[in-house]
Amino acid sequence: MAAALWSTISAVLPPDEARFPLRFGVAVDASVEEMLLRCRRQLYARTGPDSPRAAALTAAALTAAQIVTDVSWEQLNTGTWRDVDKEWRRVYAHGCLFKAVALCRGAPGPEGALQALKTCDLGLLMGASILDDVLQRLVGVLQEEVRRAAKEEKEIRTEVPEVQAKKIRLEIPSAPVIKRSNAVPRMHCPSLEHFKTNNLLTKQPIILEGVIDHWPALNDHRWSLEYIRSIAGCRTVPVEVGSRYTDEEWSQRLLTVNQFIDKYISVKEGPVGYLAQHQLFDQIPELKEDIRIPDYCCLGDEDEDSITINAWFGPPGTVLGCKYIRLYSPGDSSKLYPHESPLLHNTSQVEVENPDEALFPEFLDAPFQECVLRPGEVLFIPVQHWHYVRALELSFSVSFWWL
Repeated sequence: MAAALWSTISAVLPPDEARFPLRFGVAVDASVEEMLLRCRRQLYARTGPDSPRAAALTAAALTAAQIVTDVSWEQLNTGTWRDVDKEWRRVYAHGCLFKAVALCRGAPGPEGALQALKTCDLGLLMGASILDDVLQRLVGVLQEEVRRAAKEEKEIRTEVPEVQAKKIRLEIPSAPVIKRSNAVPRMHCPSLEHFKTNNLLTKQPIILEGVIDHWPALNDHRWSLEYIRSIAGCRTVPVEVGSRYTDEEWSQRLLTVNQFIDKYISVKEGPVGYLAQHQLFDQIPELKEDIRIPDYCCLGDEDEDSITINAWFGPPGTVLGCKYIRLYSPGDSSKLYPHESPLLHNTSQVEVENPDEALFPEFLDAPFQECVLRPGEVLFIPVQHWHYVRALELSFSVSFWWL
């Protein structure tokens, strides 16, 4: 099986050194380029996975690749992200590629394949696209290997009685009663012209019903915990821990999707955790195939490639993600008491459903609209509108940002 895996991995790589370019800009040190060249030579060394030299070659290749990833990681985390030279992101992606491949030499076993998959995910998250998205293609190979190993392990376990699985939490925080005077209006599949005239141009929120009924995510590939596990369970993603990013205990962690579900969705442990990522659909394109960009987004001034797609996945109680929503007009911003910090200037200090009247006396006078957004419905939030969102149940939501 090890030889078969190595053969499959080799098939997604350039066939030889001559067709594996390693050229970088002046920002990259010559010593780093030399280390990358060494990684390339080790990759194409004529040594089969079971040869006597395989272990020594693997160790040397891992060391060289680790040096590249360590040096480039430091560059990626020095200063602000927008100031990072893209060449260093390419270096990091190459380092992750060399490391992942080195982990798969010999007989890596399930743990080695998982580690290689995590390394590829880090390259996709923090690096740049290289060699015609070779990391994404390598992920496909490694996922199949991990799934095969998991299936074999499950078949072995069938002879052993299983401990009863822990139940998913089903309690749902109560939703406020929506007053008719505050309710966001609803409409079933309005025409593009109607939406543009009555909502987009006038900046009026609306709930659109029936416009995403054709999504695979709601039909043949209906999103559930089991489906998400089957598609992305072994993938490493950034998870945000804490009910709000303004909380003192808020932090980010790298977990596999399975770890995230087990720790923060299926069983309540410690603080709330949620997956909020704009790169998720690029990292896991199988999920992107399950959704479609709504036609209404084409009414913006930018083309489709400029639309930002975000994913929100969290348990009941997370403020980000879904499904009780309250909207405030930008004209009432002063009554919402934004933070004075430039970083949080578009975030209110008020705890919306339990406001401190003494600290924020004008907040109660701020008019708002509200709704409970149900599965399969779409809410249009006009530009610059303040929005508060609280989960009422387990939810995986998608947002489209466009102008």
